[in-house]
Amino acid sequence: MERFLSTWLVSAVALAFAALILGDHMTIGADDATATQQVIAVLLVALVFTIVNSFVGPIVKILSLPFIIITLGLALLIINALLLLLTEQITDAFDVAFTIDGFGWAVVASILISLAQTVVGAFVGSKR
Repeated sequence: MERFLSTWLVSAVALAFAALILGDHMTIGADDATATQQVIAVLLVALVFTIVNSFVGPIVKILSLPFIIITLGLALLIINALLLLLTEQITDAFDVAFTIDGFGWAVVASILISLAQTVVGAFVGSKR
């Protein structure tokens, strides 16, 4: 449970960072939302993103393993972008404001999120 919570926190920071960098191309929360509503939206999107990456991500990555090997890991960028777009669709179903302008921006966002997760994860650490 502690690992899930730390992953959720790291994902929230990474998603907020990516939304900040990408500006209008990736938004979390409504434009007229208060700071509290923005934080809640980021936490909800991060929760869905963490669940998608925990359950759907490994299955897709195992099924795509030959393609990942052939492309020397570049296929992981595509998979992560698709998982991010899946997160957008799920949050949209729950009326949480989270939008990405398209597949290309999802790839850029997945790169930023991966980098931010690596940096923040190094500070948070994980007990194994």
